[in-house]
Amino acid sequence: MRFSTSPLGDDRLRPSAAHREIYIESQSIKHCMSQRMQQGQPMIIMGEDAQRVQDKDAQEYNISAARGVAESVRSTLGPKGMDKMLVDSMGDVTITNDGVTILQTMDIDNPTAEMVVEVAETQEDEAGDGTTSAVAIAGELLKNAEGLLEQDIHPTAVIKGFNLASEYAREQVDEVATAVEPGDTETLRNVAETSMTGKGAELDKDTLADLVVRAVQGVTVEADDGSHVVDLANLNIETRTGRAAGESRLLTGAAIDKDPVHEDMPTDFESANVLLLNDPIEVEEADVDTSVNVDSPDQLQKFLDQEEEQLRAKVDKIVESGADVVFCQKGIDDLAQHYLAKEGILAVRRTKKSDLTFLKNVLGAPIVTDLDSLSADDLAVGSIERDDDEELFYVEGEDSHGVTLLLYGTTEHVVDELERGIQDAIDVVSTTVSDGRTLPGGGAVEVELARRLRDYADSVEGREQLAVEAFADSLELIPRVLAENAGLDAIDLLVDLRAAHEAGDQHAGLDVFAGEVVDTAEAGVVETAHAKEQAISSAAEAANLVLKIDDIISAGDLSTAGGDDEGGAPAGGMGGMGGMGGAM
Repeated sequence: MRFSTSPLGDDRLRPSAAHREIYIESQSIKHCMSQRMQQGQPMIIMGEDAQRVQDKDAQEYNISAARGVAESVRSTLGPKGMDKMLVDSMGDVTITNDGVTILQTMDIDNPTAEMVVEVAETQEDEAGDGTTSAVAIAGELLKNAEGLLEQDIHPTAVIKGFNLASEYAREQVDEVATAVEPGDTETLRNVAETSMTGKGAELDKDTLADLVVRAVQGVTVEADDGSHVVDLANLNIETRTGRAAGESRLLTGAAIDKDPVHEDMPTDFESANVLLLNDPIEVEEADVDTSVNVDSPDQLQKFLDQEEEQLRAKVDKIVESGADVVFCQKGIDDLAQHYLAKEGILAVRRTKKSDLTFLKNVLGAPIVTDLDSLSADDLAVGSIERDDDEELFYVEGEDSHGVTLLLYGTTEHVVDELERGIQDAIDVVSTTVSDGRTLPGGGAVEVELARRLRDYADSVEGREQLAVEAFADSLELIPRVLAENAGLDAIDLLVDLRAAHEAGDQHAGLDVFAGEVVDTAEAGVVETAHAKEQAISSAAEAANLVLKIDDIISAGDLSTAGGDDEGGAPAGGMGGMGGMGGAM
């Protein structure tokens, strides 16, 4: 090797022996890399434990994982869908057919599957219902996309076609939809009944649907622009066991599941000054650990007297404010309870934060966080009634802004599932009131959208046309699964549905109880339009997100990543990026 000296003749710039060795070694490495590349050998750029799945293998893996999630909830769809029994790590049992509850409870340990779970969570947050439909459609989109990929259609073409189809389908939803007014109680009741059907409320769904509609209408206000706003923060559900669901009732105000802290306290007030407190009525503790040395009984008594004075001062502050009732989120000392009882003040401790917030809405009172700053202005006027049988306090403000649905069920499992169904019904009715549109149910809108998408596909150029047609086929999964879950002939009924829609009956849907095609809008089987739009949008976005992935790279060993289980990945899976852990 030859090195030239500096033009200035400075020997300090002459490379040292060490530098020459480094240069020679780097040239040697470059030569080896060049030889490996010329021989077609891959360059290793990841650690020994890293693993990678690429191209079609990655797509097949991701599609399989996403479809696995969809299959897990598919059998729960519709009025005759089946329930799942979910047992968590603590042994607690949940029996439900609510899609988002099932997916959130399952021990899913797969990044692709988790993306599909997010579809259900988004659907629940945005529309309140339709979670199972959204996940099922996403799974079917990926199944049909897999067939297109096998025909060598590029994923970008499939994604573009799905986007076109999703946008067009959502546009058509508005054309199929029927306008509904907030005061249209009958239609809103039908929306509630459709949502609750299959969720354990069949025997009393008329009564419960009426309660749901009245509850939503009770917290609906008209905005300045003429739109209707439903404030669900003013609506609460309180559950009780031991009675039939048909005995449920709607209350004005709040129902608080608490007892008085002292047996000598009054429990009923026609007009009381109510204090909502988030500050303990207890002896204040030092911020740091302290110790007190007591050398004599007199010192002990003095110490106890100081604590008593502190508690007495807190109670006096409440008395001076004029409060008759105290709902406290924190604790109340035994001695303070005694003083409050002597003053004729009702006190409740450990009130749930959610209940205290709801009381704030019902009474229009602030929540006091510092007892020292309490004044009469912090109190609200309301009536208090004690129900000893139900162990509840009924609280109603002078101008109550809240309602409580007191929901009964024969057992804990029954009332829990009823509550989930009622909550979904409340959400879809409130969405319908705000959105002002309904759609025919029973798979009618999916078949109609599929028909229109097939017509639209003729105007789409290129291979995207096949993706639009695949999207149409995917939407028809809903009526097909409704029929399958009811034990009906899905193929024959789907043929009948298509024929009815081709003949112009866009309300033709499936009556799973009669096993025939009917006008579902006329039969009262209706859904909220916004939930359907959201389901289509969420399903398409999830499918496209999965299809865009062509490479899975794990920084560690895929056979053990993602969990501490000694058994590693299930057979055929990929460890932490593999199957869904935990059995249902």
